[in-house]
Amino acid sequence: MSVLAARGRGRSTPATPGPAAAVRLNPLAPDSALPMAYFAFAHASLALAFGALVVWPALPGGSFYHPKMIAIVHLLTIGWISGSILGSFYLVAPLALGVAMPVRRLDWAAFASFAAGAVGMVSHFWIGTYDGMAWSAGMVLAAILRVGWRASRGLSRSPVPAAVSTHVRLAFVNIMAAGTLGILIGLDRTRGFLGLSPVAATYTHAHLAAVGWAMMMVVGLAYRLIPMMLPSAMPKGRALWASAVLLEGGLVLLTLALFTGWPLVPAAGAWMLAGLATFVFQIARTAVRRLPRPPALPRPDWSIRQVHLAFLWLVVACVLGYRLSRAGASPSLTLSWIYGTAGLLGFLAQMIVGMHGRLVPYYAWYRALAARPGERPPFSVHGLSAPRLARAVLVAWTAGVPLLAWGLSAASTPAIRWAAALLLAGLALHAWHLVYMLYQGRTPAHADHAARGTDRRGAAHAAREEPRPHAFGARDARI
Repeated sequence: MSVLAARGRGRSTPATPGPAAAVRLNPLAPDSALPMAYFAFAHASLALAFGALVVWPALPGGSFYHPKMIAIVHLLTIGWISGSILGSFYLVAPLALGVAMPVRRLDWAAFASFAAGAVGMVSHFWIGTYDGMAWSAGMVLAAILRVGWRASRGLSRSPVPAAVSTHVRLAFVNIMAAGTLGILIGLDRTRGFLGLSPVAATYTHAHLAAVGWAMMMVVGLAYRLIPMMLPSAMPKGRALWASAVLLEGGLVLLTLALFTGWPLVPAAGAWMLAGLATFVFQIARTAVRRLPRPPALPRPDWSIRQVHLAFLWLVVACVLGYRLSRAGASPSLTLSWIYGTAGLLGFLAQMIVGMHGRLVPYYAWYRALAARPGERPPFSVHGLSAPRLARAVLVAWTAGVPLLAWGLSAASTPAIRWAAALLLAGLALHAWHLVYMLYQGRTPAHADHAARGTDRRGAAHAAREEPRPHAFGARDARI
């Protein structure tokens, strides 16, 4: 079972209460279907993006800067990436950050606003009506602001390292900046009041969203989630600040460079590259400080291998991003396509797939705990996954992402169609895998089967190695 090395702010609290008390006293257990609603919307958005490329593989054309391609990109960035982040936050905040996120009516209203706004944004992009896109974007930002406000308040009382909470807070600040700039860009298309280069403003918006929001959030949460998944000791110390400072500093330099024309783009790229390098170094150090492996954890763990593959694409994106930062005013369109595919799809989107594979079993376990007051679920949280499905998902993404990168860069419609079809199949398998894990945890007969799926030693350890409510006042807290 994974372990959170969480230091308290005061005296150590008494030992964690037993299972029956845990059901009554645990304020941190995920208790709502809201995360799954976000995940379902995210899957529908990405499926629509892949499906559009299957039906219209020539849609990207010779440039990504046209309304229909921008609509496809926002299905990925707003629908899949942002939707998954918001849904995951209702799971990650309690499990990894010690922030209670009980779901209220306003949270469901925020989800409705997010979904309606995302649909409005994509549809208005598709038909090229930018005023409607701007108002729809405001609905998306309102939903993100709701989650960000709750996160910021909760983090102020959380015992996680300040460096980790700073990553999360900066991510929410950056997406508000990116969204506001996006709204201004949309209104400027019909009014012309900004006086800025549309391309420069779009690049700034794109990097604020991709690096400042998605990347910053993934980096901050990965400092807690990846050690939980391995499991290993939690990273700590002042070195965790480096990725936040360097990534945010690079974004500030990039914004200045694009808005003023100052020759700061290579320096901005170097800062952001250094920030990601420090993050990868910290995760690599964490990976060698392994804790005892839970007996029921599948071997091999295909979700973790999906995360490893995502890190390989991060390296590709970093190398190409720095190369493009030194290309001046005429960057290579071929490299730009590969860079965007590597960063958005290969790293960010695929990292989310891997995280889903390990977060959803925790959600299913806690929901089963809530459904059986006073009883611990009779199955291991690590026995809910279906290794064959997880492996098939990994195979589809492993083949589909490089094929799509090549197809977009070479303007090859057959390659784009086959790659999109592969990725659509991988996404469908991933959705099936998540539903399977939820069903395993919800149905008593299947839960018993999941428990029997482990060996005798694993079953014996299951009762004492399952997630327990956080004891963040104690030196160590098991989850």
